[in-house]
Amino acid sequence: MDAETKQSSLREVVIHTDGAAVPNPGAGGYGVVLRFEQHKKELSGGYQRTTSNRMELMAAIVALEALKERCKVTLYSDSQYVVESVVGGYARRWRANDWSLTKDATKKAKNPDLWERLLALCDRHEVELIWVKGHSGIADNDRCDVLAMAACKRPALLPDPGFVELVSETEKKAMERPKPVRVHRDKMKSEGQPCRNCGTAVVKRNPKKRAVKEGQAFTYSWYLYCPGCRNMYMVDEAKVQLPIDRLELFDQEE
Repeated sequence: MDAETKQSSLREVVIHTDGAAVPNPGAGGYGVVLRFEQHKKELSGGYQRTTSNRMELMAAIVALEALKERCKVTLYSDSQYVVESVVGGYARRWRANDWSLTKDATKKAKNPDLWERLLALCDRHEVELIWVKGHSGIADNDRCDVLAMAACKRPALLPDPGFVELVSETEKKAMERPKPVRVHRDKMKSEGQPCRNCGTAVVKRNPKKRAVKEGQAFTYSWYLYCPGCRNMYMVDEAKVQLPIDRLELFDQEE
């Protein structure tokens, strides 16, 4: 069998993929819909802390890894990061340069662990990647979004070791640092209290006279002012309710 005949005998598979992280970075998930003739298969999974780009890559990887033989694949993704990096040849150049983006290797491409897997799968199969606009009414793309978002919310998600490697030392220290205990502070109520910002004793001041805006419900007869940093504190005791007719101004007929 010649190469052309062998290529034409490949089974044709259509795949849609999507990935998400909420927040980003945060809990992540991916969704996949595979179609071969009348057959359909859905795949999904999630990680404790990752990025949306990593989940977009993972969706494509999981989809291609699910194929048990070499196939002719049309893979639709709404991730320009994934599609353009492969179609434009950027990801292969990153791999050829040992994932360096600069000649002095001071800047590295992100997600090399996943790019390595995806490119190997693209070499194994005959893959055409096509970008589609997300949330544009494409049924399988919308289904992948539902699967990905549901995967983000699953209990006992797995850790994403590749993401940990991308976290900077500053971020690692911030993540390891214990969260500060919130201390309740009394509201500013009277003259002489220390300013919360600079500690200077606040003084009482009367506001300058200005026109009341239409629909304004209340104003303040005085406020506390810090002569040190110029902070202003509105005090509940100084709140003055405006007449009801002002509140009804927009409801009145002309």
